Amino acid sequence: MTGLPRNADRLSRNQLGLPQIVASTLANIAPAVSFYFGFGLIVGGAGVAAPLTIIVAMIAILFLGNTLAEFSKYRPSTGSFVTFIGMGLGPTAGAAASIFTVIGYAVAAAAIVAISGGWAHDTIKLFLGINIPWQVLSILATGICAFLVSRGVKISTTWAAIFFYFELALLLIGAVAMLIVNWGSLSLAPFMPSHLSGGLAGIGLGFPLAVYSFVGWENSATLAEETADPRRNIPKALVAGTIAIGLVYIFLGYSTEIAFHNDAKAIGNSALPYIDAIKHSAPALLFIAYLAGVTSIFSCLLGLTNSQARILFSAGREGLLPRFFGKIHPQHKTPHVAMWAYIATALLITLLCWNLDPVTIFGDTGTLGTIPIIVVYLVTTLALPVYIIRFHREDFSIIRHAIIPAFGVLLTLFPLWGLVQPGQPAPFNIYPTAVAIGLLLAILYGIILARRKPDLVQRIGSYVADEEY
Repeated sequence: MTGLPRNADRLSRNQLGLPQIVASTLANIAPAVSFYFGFGLIVGGAGVAAPLTIIVAMIAILFLGNTLAEFSKYRPSTGSFVTFIGMGLGPTAGAAASIFTVIGYAVAAAAIVAISGGWAHDTIKLFLGINIPWQVLSILATGICAFLVSRGVKISTTWAAIFFYFELALLLIGAVAMLIVNWGSLSLAPFMPSHLSGGLAGIGLGFPLAVYSFVGWENSATLAEETADPRRNIPKALVAGTIAIGLVYIFLGYSTEIAFHNDAKAIGNSALPYIDAIKHSAPALLFIAYLAGVTSIFSCLLGLTNSQARILFSAGREGLLPRFFGKIHPQHKTPHVAMWAYIATALLITLLCWNLDPVTIFGDTGTLGTIPIIVVYLVTTLALPVYIIRFHREDFSIIRHAIIPAFGVLLTLFPLWGLVQPGQPAPFNIYPTAVAIGLLLAILYGIILARRKPDLVQRIGSYVADEEY
């Protein structure tokens, strides 16, 4: 039939196995950067028992992971959220989700681009005494990343895994050193509910920040077309990646608190608690803490570009966005146009903030980009029971397709409210309005596109990862 996809439009099959997509997910989450900048804020809200908040956040992400896992069992797709929303809620919602999701991810990616240059600048200056402008380093890191991901998913995922496991080893060395040096302060206080700030309400205070530290958990779903047996491996990767990163955060959090002798106020007042803990516990290891940050950021750039650019690619291939985004490199079989467009947009957003320091850019763009991403999580979860009832009613499970999604929606509202609640300082107070306007424009785009392309309902989800045409 005219307009239906052909095998020539497909990415390379069976390039990745379960270990590779799990590693790509963990690289995308970037535990060093997320923990360095986020843990002090989590402790500021939750108190000494902050690890309990991380545990609750991990459970919340597992509820959300159920949504992508269930969709991937039936229709594994590179389009991920966009495809799933379109299949469940119709072409208008799918088209709106395509532009809303891609822009949200690009803005959030600018945070990583900015901090890549900023962290590298600080590391080089601190240990080598050389002052290279952070903007130059951001451009360099982005260029290297774009080159690697355009050469093939296998090589870029391999490098992301190498950088991630190196980062993880460095983080664990530092954490173990903290426990050895401060063995006299070992206690179970970080895991006792009585040490939550304000009781159980303390979990709510630290919960949004803990959830943000897991963003990237969804990475594996977009690699479906290049993954062997995606209907089995994608759900496994979603669970394994979330639990693995949760355990890492819990261990790092516990070690950091022991190094601070369970002083929640001191941790909350520290801009980089893990770094300060290393300085006081094992200053000889300070270099590896900074190096872990460098490798974390670069592996994150590789992971997010591989993953999130594929959503743009899929939307172009299915006609939700301009078709040229759906082009595949004839030799490397990568969505090279979408990749370069995605990472170049993130770099451009960063450079437009040239006069700001990278940490400020990291906070601003990270927050602004996260709001639409959380909204997309929410809408996709709502779409799951609709999709199952419409297309697989005989498989409907009250637990998997109703109760767990309901909990996922409720738990998603907590971090979303933390981002949009009134009374926030500038410029964060204008972000909810900006995102709301963007959402309305995206919906308008969806309405117009669905009317102009009546066949859109057939094209969304037509590229199933493990099916031939």
